Amino acid sequence: MSGKIFRKAQVNYNNQLAGYLWEIENGFRFVYDEDYLRAGQPVSVSLPLRQEPYEAKELFSFFQGLLPEGWYLDIVSATAKIDTNDSFGLLLATTGDTIGAVTVHKVKTQNHGS
Repeated sequence: MSGKIFRKAQVNYNNQLAGYLWEIENGFRFVYDEDYLRAGQPVSVSLPLRQEPYEAKELFSFFQGLLPEGWYLDIVSATAKIDTNDSFGLLLATTGDTIGAVTVHKVKTQNHGS
């Protein structure tokens, strides 16, 4: 799976760069940062450390689990003006300051290739 990159996020684990998450033409891609691979720990059991990128048609279940649900999703969606079906947009809007170890921050993409 490859293609055009639409949006990019930086994934931090305990305030340390762990990797990058991309919204791509055919789904999503997550890859660990090279430096993080040497001494980090997985951001999730479902995403063990490895050099090869993870790719999926749907947002990875770990990141999906960070999203608001139910009535809170409705409030966040209306306040941030993000469609409730835009899981990547909601991820960027709601996970910059979480109570857990993982945070997700928007990165401006300059290269629109893969």
